[in-house]
Amino acid sequence: MEEFTQRQKKIGGILQQDLAEVLQKAATDGGLRGVIISVSKVNVTTDLSVAKVYLSIFPNKEAKPLLEGITSNKPLIRHELAQRTRHQLRRMPQLEFFIDDSLEYIDGIERSLKGEDNPLENPDLLGKRKKS
Repeated sequence: MEEFTQRQKKIGGILQQDLAEVLQKAATDGGLRGVIISVSKVNVTTDLSVAKVYLSIFPNKEAKPLLEGITSNKPLIRHELAQRTRHQLRRMPQLEFFIDDSLEYIDGIERSLKGEDNPLENPDLLGKRKKS
């Protein structure tokens, strides 16, 4: 796991907060109801040129189409962010969006621990690790 400088963390935090507001407002203005978009993490590269943005989208079935829509609107989102952060950042990093599936992963582990999804009884649950 890589260590981030204070500056990277600070910029990531600023971007995370503003991006969450921008995306939620865009979803609401676009007529999306019952969809929650949260920015779970923003990692900024050492040279501050790229920000990797991890999104949690609920319900999960909406994640892929929403990510495609967000990615296709990257220039508009970046411009909106630049307007909001113009007094804090000299240059706006390029944005790269990813789905954060850690909640889904944790939920799967919890179901396994509770015995709801037992991989010993149903080997198909193991997915990638299944023996051929």
